[in-house]
Amino acid sequence: MRLHSRQPRCIAASLALIAVIFAHTALAHGVAEGDATFLQDKEGFHFWPYFYLGAKHMVTGYDHLLFLAGVIFFLYRLRDIGIYVTLFAMGHSLTLIVGVWFDIPANAYIIDAIIGFSVVYKAFENLGGFQRLGVNPNTRLAVLIFGLFHGFGLATKLQEISLSQEGLLANLIAFNVGVEVGQLMALMAIIVLMSAWRLQNSFARQAIVANTALMFAGYLLVGYQLSGFFLTR
Repeated sequence: MRLHSRQPRCIAASLALIAVIFAHTALAHGVAEGDATFLQDKEGFHFWPYFYLGAKHMVTGYDHLLFLAGVIFFLYRLRDIGIYVTLFAMGHSLTLIVGVWFDIPANAYIIDAIIGFSVVYKAFENLGGFQRLGVNPNTRLAVLIFGLFHGFGLATKLQEISLSQEGLLANLIAFNVGVEVGQLMALMAIIVLMSAWRLQNSFARQAIVANTALMFAGYLLVGYQLSGFFLTR
């Protein structure tokens, strides 16, 4: 069944609105005060609390989800999706654990601005921007590198909490396992929605609108994070 001629416009407006809402929500995407207090009161290894908070952090992490949506937007084979998502997971798992374990200092605003830029980058790539420039970036390497920054972003959120050193490494691994499970759950939902959307005759036109909205959301993230950086100096 063909979509009504006005429907693409409605979908475009909806996507733009969702992108703005996602970007605005992601600005405050840290560890909730109640969760932070809960973690600070815990001594030793506690798998399930850290697992739950890791999953919760990823499922509500719209900056991470926007990037993932951009990554798989034009991937049709599960094998390709698996490769890119694995590269992303390898990157953010490494910097999440290493960043907190070795207490590597970083400005959260700058890291989050780079995460926002990763959304812009992927949307630009999906819109064929690099092809028009005659540039052929290594897409797998890019996902891995941006994964490193996404993981570092998670690390900066945990570094803001006074976590107990007793059982810290095990707790970080539990948190990361939760992040991976949360990512898998979100990814499955995105794949289902994308598969249904691709069956529509107007998908090609709407894909341009969707990635434009995605890029707009990324620019909002970058702008807000850089504003926060300069205002706090």
